[in-house]
Amino acid sequence: MNDRERTRRPGGRSARVGAEVHQAVTDLISERGYGNFTVGEVAARAGVADSSIYRRWGSLESLLSDVALNRLNARSPMPDTGTLDGDLRAYAAQVAREITGPDGLALVRLAVALSSNGQQGLRAADHLRAERTRQLQSMLDRARERGEQAPDTFGVLDHILAPMYIRVLFGMVPLTPDYIDGLVDRLL
Repeated sequence: MNDRERTRRPGGRSARVGAEVHQAVTDLISERGYGNFTVGEVAARAGVADSSIYRRWGSLESLLSDVALNRLNARSPMPDTGTLDGDLRAYAAQVAREITGPDGLALVRLAVALSSNGQQGLRAADHLRAERTRQLQSMLDRARERGEQAPDTFGVLDHILAPMYIRVLFGMVPLTPDYIDGLVDRLL
């Protein structure tokens, strides 16, 4: 085998299998809820051997952590509209689309469940919160550099994100553009 054959290709079989396993987890959480399926059921749904899942992720908890971190983080790039008002409105609308989309509730429930499920789950939840905080802080820091008054990250969390997440968790949707704009208006 030469060096070229040994090189992993991004987007190759490994990436495809990872995406299929992630989707299987998301589908199972949506159908059955957190903690109501096994690695074997994920493997069957994804069309892979359960040994492949154990080899790559080590455990169901590690797989669930990976799904939460990758799916939630990958979907939330921080907008840069040139104003804090524009950034917050774009970010809030983006989060609303994510959490009300086809996989949104399942992923929100997974993130919540991880934070109350053992050390590995706590680490995953902490990492997810730290990443979200870092993303928000970058937006708020840009606003301050432009000379704008910006709240702290907890202000954004408490006044924009938390109300949306609570509404989704309790089935109080849709999150209308007027509702989202009202959250941003009250914060600013």
